[in-house]
Amino acid sequence: MVIAEMKVTTGAAIEDDERWEAVLARDATYDGAFVGAVLSTKIYCRPSCPARRPARERVVFFDTPDLAEAAGFRACLRCDPRGEKPDRARLVKEICEFLDGENEERITLAMLGSRFGVSPHHLQRTFKRAMGVSPHQYAAARRVERLKDGLRDGSDVTGALYDAGYGSSSRLYESAGTTLGMTPAAYRRCGSGMRIRYTIVDSQLGRLLVGATERGVCSVKMGDRDEDLEANLLKEYPAAQIERLSGGEHGELSRWVEALLQHVATGKPSVDLPLDIRVTAFQGRVYQVLRSIANGQTQSYADIAKEIGRPTAVRAVANACADNPVALTVPCHRVIRSNGDIGGYGGGVERKRKLLASEARAAKSKAGG
Repeated sequence: MVIAEMKVTTGAAIEDDERWEAVLARDATYDGAFVGAVLSTKIYCRPSCPARRPARERVVFFDTPDLAEAAGFRACLRCDPRGEKPDRARLVKEICEFLDGENEERITLAMLGSRFGVSPHHLQRTFKRAMGVSPHQYAAARRVERLKDGLRDGSDVTGALYDAGYGSSSRLYESAGTTLGMTPAAYRRCGSGMRIRYTIVDSQLGRLLVGATERGVCSVKMGDRDEDLEANLLKEYPAAQIERLSGGEHGELSRWVEALLQHVATGKPSVDLPLDIRVTAFQGRVYQVLRSIANGQTQSYADIAKEIGRPTAVRAVANACADNPVALTVPCHRVIRSNGDIGGYGGGVERKRKLLASEARAAKSKAGG
């Protein structure tokens, strides 16, 4: 009877099974999230209290010390559950600092949990809530950054990959397409050795540049002057072999250009073109969400930030949209401000407005049958 009444006062933010696991593990990262109270002693404690653990059936949980005391329990003198709440931000910061300087590729959650004295499950949860990525994803991104720094500084590929923490060259090359957008050797040479073919055509939104490697589309830009579009492509790939094509059939490139022109002209969904672009881990997550926005729909920069687990990174999302190298194929024009304003666009606000209007008409027409 007493237990039933007490359970009514507990919150649902954290399930009781998870709370009990935290108590068994003496997981300090849960301190401040709830307290555990022992029915026989009438004492409540932090999850990390070093005292001997009672049987599960003798423990009830409360969200706050105030709720525990209102139910007739008193604070443990040993762990002082009313004391200062632990600094979870400091824990995440320490984990980041460790991963920043750690070159071992096979770090596990169990290893991190043992090092920082917390359960692997809650370490993962706490870190991802704060950083928007798991410790594994964060460590992988830091390896890529170290690799890029080494390649830009002139290190040879073998030296750079081992210095960055890759256990073997095969593991690096397996992920090169998603981490670098090109092979490590090509990245080291700023695109040297790459062959990029491009064409510039008329579209209903002005001049359209489409560039591609043998692996996929690497650049889609809209503008008024060919010279400006070409200058942007050369700036992005200063050491690549770049060739402008004119007239005639150009295989896959021609088909990709036609698909983009059809989208611009009709507003109907364009094909899911293969891409060969250089992006950071953060940009990659943003672009993945952008490509999932349905034709005729929009989301706000804040929506995107929440969807990737980084609700405070609205400005970073906007910057990722501004840096998008492949307009239309990654539809950053479908992202607007939270207040409904259309926001900026690399191809110009008027082009963005026309694209959205065209897509909305096409979506409405399709829905109407």
